[in-house]
Amino acid sequence: MMRDGNRTALQDDAVPDASSQLLSGAVSVAAILLFVGTGSSVLSATINHYFRGGAAVDQTIMIALMLNIALILFGWRRHGHLARRIEIHTAAEARAQQLAARDPLTGFLNRRSLSEEGAALLAQARKRDKSMALMLLDLDHFKTVNDMHGHAVGDALLRTVAVEITQIMPGGALTARLGGDEFACALLFDADHPDTIERIAERLIARMAQAFEADTVRCHISCSLGIARSDRDCSNIEALMRCADIAMYAAKKAGRNRFTWFDHSMERELKARNDLENGLRSAIPRGEIVPYFEQQVDLESGRLEGFEVLARWDHPTRGLILPEVFIPIAEETGLIADLSLSLMRQAFTVARDWDDSLRLAVNISPWQLRDAWLAQKIIKLLTETGFPARRLEIEITESALFENLELAQSIIGNLKNQGTTVALDDFGTGYSSLAHLRALPFDRIKIDKSFVTSMNESPDSAAIVTAIARLGESLNLPVTAEGVEDEALDIRLREIGCARAQGWFYGKPLSVIGARRLLAEKGLLRSRPAETVSAPQDNLTSQRLTG
Repeated sequence: MMRDGNRTALQDDAVPDASSQLLSGAVSVAAILLFVGTGSSVLSATINHYFRGGAAVDQTIMIALMLNIALILFGWRRHGHLARRIEIHTAAEARAQQLAARDPLTGFLNRRSLSEEGAALLAQARKRDKSMALMLLDLDHFKTVNDMHGHAVGDALLRTVAVEITQIMPGGALTARLGGDEFACALLFDADHPDTIERIAERLIARMAQAFEADTVRCHISCSLGIARSDRDCSNIEALMRCADIAMYAAKKAGRNRFTWFDHSMERELKARNDLENGLRSAIPRGEIVPYFEQQVDLESGRLEGFEVLARWDHPTRGLILPEVFIPIAEETGLIADLSLSLMRQAFTVARDWDDSLRLAVNISPWQLRDAWLAQKIIKLLTETGFPARRLEIEITESALFENLELAQSIIGNLKNQGTTVALDDFGTGYSSLAHLRALPFDRIKIDKSFVTSMNESPDSAAIVTAIARLGESLNLPVTAEGVEDEALDIRLREIGCARAQGWFYGKPLSVIGARRLLAEKGLLRSRPAETVSAPQDNLTSQRLTG
């Protein structure tokens, strides 16, 4: 019944069709004509009766006149009602068209409208012998504002940013919000003077880097801006938007808070990156991501204490690919977890017959610390491969602790309960190193290699390394120095009192075969069945995996 009632109400509110309007008009015209006829008769009879003594007005004609007047009033009211309904419908249609063409939050064009109006502007550029520039602007750190202050503040910030963009863009420019925190601007310029566009881009960059007041909250953001031009192989609006998008991501990759013109080298880099991503998806299950081992030595005795596990991609056609090429892609695509676990499985299997004094250090990606089951997954690997937990050292960077310290505490606690040790990696590069040392039960500190490699040339770096070594000594936490590349650094670190070091001075990272050869020479291999000597070719992975 309710649905029927709603349907009736909707029908009543429906726009009058042509037949309804025609009928209403016909009734009104007929009523007016009838009024003219009957009214003149009644008026003539009334004058004749009162002034000339004629017969009284016929009651039938009087009743007809009254009915005629009522019909006129009804028709007039009906006409007014229909006119109002038409006016409301017209306004609703106009509003619907505006909503379909405009972003409701900022009033800017939406993506579809930008495509339509951008195509028209591009045609205009050709007629006027001009070039068209498309700027694609993405706000840096906007997600942080949303997460910290809520979506209401985020929406207020987007409206404020839209106002600023409008004020900076010249008349005739198109402005659009493509979604989220992404904006686009299109305008014409003289192809011989691209500096016109660059000045506008510089103003946008400078303004976005200043503080904004949004819903009484002071917000700090910046923006990355990509620019494409129609006279450089961008023959249509879709190509312009795609090229501007590529340039914008190049600006982000270059450090954010800047603008970049599109060039075709960016497209080639993007294709190479996509090829790597597609290759990586199949490389992990095929076991092409293999462990390499960097030696860690005791500085006092020079004795080999273990290895840090690094990742290398043994590509079938490109050869050995270093981790700085593929690890960022693995993190961006969410493949890092599978890669890391696969790498650990291989490393644990390979190292289980090494001397019991040798430890394996494995770096955990910040992305992996978001997984509440990470500790259980690592423990499962240890059980399946038979590698002793006491010989495993998990390395966690300070940056990995910022997002969820409580979850990190839980993961580290579970691993330590199994006998593994935990090191704080890249110490000195975070924002709250001492707080993390108090909050988490670390067993070792690793000094970031950027301080170590420059300590003989930079007094500041030497002072930092010395201070960290003293801090570790006072907290009873052994200190490992990374990045030792020459004898001078080795001697300096011994003098400072670092416990352990690693770097190319002690040998380049070794493959599985290279590591076994070294250990055999040192007598640090235990016997095991021959069929278990080769490394398994399954999934693996670990982040950091730099070296």
